[in-house]
Amino acid sequence: MKPFLLLATRAEDVPADEEYELFLRYSGLDERTLVRVRMEAAPLGPVDLDDYSGIFVGGGPFNASDPDRKKSPVQHRVEAEFRTLLDEVVARDYPFLGACYGVGTLGAHQGAEIDGTYREPISVVEVTRTAAGADDPLLATLPDTFAAFVGHKEAIRTLPPSATLLASGEACPVQMFRVGRNVYATQFHPELDVEGITTRIHAYASHGYFAADELQLTLDAVRRMPVTHTGDILRAFADRYAR
Repeated sequence: MKPFLLLATRAEDVPADEEYELFLRYSGLDERTLVRVRMEAAPLGPVDLDDYSGIFVGGGPFNASDPDRKKSPVQHRVEAEFRTLLDEVVARDYPFLGACYGVGTLGAHQGAEIDGTYREPISVVEVTRTAAGADDPLLATLPDTFAAFVGHKEAIRTLPPSATLLASGEACPVQMFRVGRNVYATQFHPELDVEGITTRIHAYASHGYFAADELQLTLDAVRRMPVTHTGDILRAFADRYAR
């Protein structure tokens, strides 16, 4: 089997390594069949899509809606690399699943309106499949409404015509979408469990996701309901596109 590629952008080693472990666990892949590249550490370089079964993208610190003048040189580089990669991914309708940061990468590439209107604090929310989502193979085994971990400073305000809405939430209308038949992005984190999001809460406590005195409230918020189904999306993606 050709391996899958995980493109990561977290600079902090502990949450970055834990993210990789979570993708391995929930996709059912191993270190030979899920190759990680940390894009924040060095230029990506050429990617031959024919060498892989598909691409996963993890979450990250960058916001597509940030003014250009506030973006670091690393963010500018990473965004340019994703634009180049997505030109080919979308043209070929190549298997791609971006989690959280996937909304910023794929959404921006397709011309979505992205801003802070539908930002969500770190928490657990209910996500509901649309009619198209109920028919999609990645969501086929999930209930119509399921719990998911979220935490983002920006979100898609308006989907472009090229995108199909697959899942929505009360506070954030675009929680998952698809371009073509095989290119996906989620606003929620399908790779996370309680331990994983707890690690991130501590790692990013000073990054503006919550106030300094809201640490315990945030830790409590991610335990308000169990999250049991979202990892199935990663497994479904890996099973569907392994080749």
